[in-house]
Amino acid sequence: MADVKKIATRDSYGNALKELGAEHDNLIVFDADLAGATKTATFQKAFPGRHFDCGIAEGNMIAVAAGASTMGLVPFASSFAMFAAGRAFEQVRNSIGYPHLNVKIGATHGGISVGEDGASHQCCEDFALMRSIPGMVVMSPADDVEARAMVKAAYEYVGPVYIRFGRAAVPVFHEEEGYTFEIGKGEVLQDGTDVAIIANGLMVAEAIEAGKILAEAGISAQHGYHQAPGRGTGAEGRQGVRQDHHL
Repeated sequence: MADVKKIATRDSYGNALKELGAEHDNLIVFDADLAGATKTATFQKAFPGRHFDCGIAEGNMIAVAAGASTMGLVPFASSFAMFAAGRAFEQVRNSIGYPHLNVKIGATHGGISVGEDGASHQCCEDFALMRSIPGMVVMSPADDVEARAMVKAAYEYVGPVYIRFGRAAVPVFHEEEGYTFEIGKGEVLQDGTDVAIIANGLMVAEAIEAGKILAEAGISAQHGYHQAPGRGTGAEGRQGVRQDHHL
């Protein structure tokens, strides 16, 4: 896939925030001393008065975002997945999930794909933690086109949302023209008759490549993508192979 354009979904996140910020004055962004890594600095440069660095205090950041949401603002709180879902879990659960507030959590560097940052930053449990909170929408985009559409959908959705973005650049396989995104709806990228490969997030591109290898071996693979981790099934009579970059 050397000739395919690659973009990290964390870059897509920053770009989408900037685009939405130009359209909506009530969109504000919080970060925890990681704006350069989470790419919220893209929004910060365009709208410095609507970007707030809370320092290395993720729990406080979540609490401040919760309060801001009660004032008619739409806050996006950003940090690494390890800190947004891990360190700040109590605040996410009790200050956002329990009252079902309109806060969006943009968590970057999720899963084991952040090898360069070390094991302490490889959050493998964020999906499980966030899905345990009733009413929390959990999503993970597969490429740049979907990531930007997902951020827009999160803004428009009224309620708590958790989105995991990746550190590494990944292939862009969706065509922006004509692409539509819907929260909670999966996507079949290729039909097959022998095996179904179900993936989400950064592993979707890998699943597509796996399907090509299987095709060379005479095995017809159906590629199924679901934005919410752990959900989705293969077609009847087929074996389902689930891929996720935190396993």
